Amino acid sequence: MRPALDRRSFLRVTAVTAAAVSAACDGSVAAAHTGARTGPSPSDWTALGKGLAGRLVRPGDATYDAARRLYNPSFDGIRPSGVAYCANPSDVAECLAFARRLRVPVTSRSGGHSYAGWSSGTGLVVDVSRMNSVRATSGRAVVGAGAQLVDVYDRLAAHGVSIPAGSCPTVGVAGLTLGGGIGVVARKYGLTCDTLESLQIVTADGRTLTCDAHHNPDLYWASRGGGGGNFGVAVSFTFRTHATRDVTLFFLHWPWSRARRAVAAWQGWAPSAPDAMWSNLHLTRDPGLDLQIGGLYLGPRADCERLLEPLIAKIGAQPATRYVTQTSYGKAMMIEAGCSTRTVSQCHRPGSLPGQTADGRFPRDAFSAKSHMAYRPLSAAGIDALVTQVGRSGRHAVLLDALGGAVGRVRPDATAFPHRAALYSVQYYAHMAGAGPWLRGAHAAMEPHFGGHAYVNYIDPALSGWRQAYYGANAGRLAKVKAAYDPGRLFRFPQAV
Repeated sequence: MRPALDRRSFLRVTAVTAAAVSAACDGSVAAAHTGARTGPSPSDWTALGKGLAGRLVRPGDATYDAARRLYNPSFDGIRPSGVAYCANPSDVAECLAFARRLRVPVTSRSGGHSYAGWSSGTGLVVDVSRMNSVRATSGRAVVGAGAQLVDVYDRLAAHGVSIPAGSCPTVGVAGLTLGGGIGVVARKYGLTCDTLESLQIVTADGRTLTCDAHHNPDLYWASRGGGGGNFGVAVSFTFRTHATRDVTLFFLHWPWSRARRAVAAWQGWAPSAPDAMWSNLHLTRDPGLDLQIGGLYLGPRADCERLLEPLIAKIGAQPATRYVTQTSYGKAMMIEAGCSTRTVSQCHRPGSLPGQTADGRFPRDAFSAKSHMAYRPLSAAGIDALVTQVGRSGRHAVLLDALGGAVGRVRPDATAFPHRAALYSVQYYAHMAGAGPWLRGAHAAMEPHFGGHAYVNYIDPALSGWRQAYYGANAGRLAKVKAAYDPGRLFRFPQAV
């Protein structure tokens, strides 16, 4: 029996793209600042580069084309005026002073995975990927904002610990954490932001602030779910860690004829399963129809198999293919990352720039997406609508990831992430050919069933009512934090707080 696709292999197969949207920061940033001369001269850029401990890459430099590219090739048309690979917080402050003084649009970048391309722009990109250290001691991990998840998992594994995080290996820890951080052990250990004890962030005025429950507590609150790029440039995070152990992975497939029963069974089982059990449901057309339930159990295979039995019984048939294996925590994260046949070094993008490796083999991925957060189970009509949308012609998928457990035991206002009562997250992915019509149609068809809730880390440039969708009742408090720490709106993009 062939092994099931791992999570990231699935996403590469089903992920897909729409036309590139506008750059993250447009010329309107300049209007927010008065009293400065118009634009930087070549000598200004030269002075900035000489003043950095890191490196400034400009148009015409040999590495410029590589430096400006994000994870998603859809945004290859964006051409920044400069990409600063900052070596320390002082470099970040220098870049922000340059942007303020010369009215240059500025945006921050960690892994470059913004769904809307908003980790780039036409002005100065402040890239933190050089600040990628990972240290573990006394139940804590201090992680540089530019660290990629594959390196976070690998370096913490050497100490027998980890943090709850996502599955894509080249995602930067900063964007993931600042938007909340849904991941494969969230039901047991919470969102990534739930284990964040403190962070260091460079604000618009150039100060490097330490934020925790007792120092700048409002900015600490906003940095746990308020979204990346809104309040400053994060440079370091301190997380609580959990001890690792062997886990069980599973990938189960059924014929498409079981799709409606599988959705009904899974949504009644997954969010209320024991905290140690996390799972997802993938409905795919690429080009054939496929139904997969996969997941990770923090325990032995035999216990996992017992927990799967009631789910299988409700679906009413044994899986057509079944892959269940017990493995180390580290190996499980590599499988979830789509890197089961690669080394850690190979599980990066190829190149010589920060965050890349000479033997990197992890591909870029062209996709477009939308999201919902499911606060109630789908009715029979909702299930029928979902299955019908996936069945339409094209190459696309809908991914449901279970929440509940530790995620749901945090108050909605305790952090900026508001979706504590959600049962699961919903992602709609589509390939370039026909992506826009299918995405819009599927999202609109499911809006009456899921309601207007969305996840800021699946940021959607076409989403109306995005403040309420991303932040709910927390939107007002976030606006006050923004006004306090970035009154001139130096950090601006189309959906900035």
